[in-house]
Amino acid sequence: MKIERICILGGSGFVGARLVSQLAARGLQVRVLSHRREMARELILLPTVEVIEANVHDQQELIRHFRGMDAVINLVGILHEGRVGRVDLPSARRGDFQRVHIELPRKVIHACGEAGVRRLLHMSALGAHPNSRSAYQRSKGIAEALVREAGMQHVEHENWYLNGPKFIHGYGLNVTIFRPSVIFGRGDSFLTMFARLLKVFPVLPLASANARFAPVHVEDVARAFADSLDNPATFGQTYDLCGPRTYSLQELVSYVGEVIGKRRKIIPLCDRLSYLQAWAMEFKPGKKLMTRDNYYAMGVDNTCTGDWPAVFDFQPVTLEAIAPEYLRADTPRARYEGYREHARR
Repeated sequence: MKIERICILGGSGFVGARLVSQLAARGLQVRVLSHRREMARELILLPTVEVIEANVHDQQELIRHFRGMDAVINLVGILHEGRVGRVDLPSARRGDFQRVHIELPRKVIHACGEAGVRRLLHMSALGAHPNSRSAYQRSKGIAEALVREAGMQHVEHENWYLNGPKFIHGYGLNVTIFRPSVIFGRGDSFLTMFARLLKVFPVLPLASANARFAPVHVEDVARAFADSLDNPATFGQTYDLCGPRTYSLQELVSYVGEVIGKRRKIIPLCDRLSYLQAWAMEFKPGKKLMTRDNYYAMGVDNTCTGDWPAVFDFQPVTLEAIAPEYLRADTPRARYEGYREHARR
């Protein structure tokens, strides 16, 4: 299967922007669907990239934009839902996990079938399971089941030998699912968040301090997607993606403090206090740092049981090789030096 034209949902996001850049560098034609075109303005400059403003939750729009594509990649996801009655977060509503993580993949599968797309790559997450206590992980697990089912059901046309398989409502798709641990890199919402907190608070009470993660670099996740596109060995497979080392949350926060020169007192909270902190943060106006659903999710280790998938002919980089570069850059002195360099002074 030769893949030359790819449609990406979530292409302007953290992972998506890197993936689009990698695909464009390989000379592939990429169509990015975005609800606001200006959010992908950096991608518009790439020569083989087309950015289209679209409502990805509209079934007919998906079918129209999928036509003529060789593959579809779904990267759309959210970390938090809103609480009922939250007027300060109009874009986050109760039930959005269902809408974004379950209903959207179902529409994508159907649209692939209607548009004749035979290849689907899907972004999930470590810990995803239909019976998880976390609504985030539960919705991701249900979506995984939907995608796997679409990859297992084959519907053949009576003229199969002349026309190839007929794909109806997504059945017969060659699917690949990716389940990364927490993803780090410039612009991430994980290490960068703790760096901001450590710059403000001299003491940091830390919920779920013993939760375990295996952070994976965003460029490595993007490359795994790109390398799998036309590799038949990845069809029907699910890949857990982890970096080379496992850390507790407390170890990660301490490391961030060392890197940015802000060694702070970290107070690990017990389970009960961790839950109460997460509950209290749900009422905080503006961007959420933690919710009770996050607390439930961190009750399960966010790590891999095996090595980096051998099918990908590269090894993931370490956190220590990448994180200092962008964490230290987010300081007044580093920004000043950056301005000087940009001005060539």
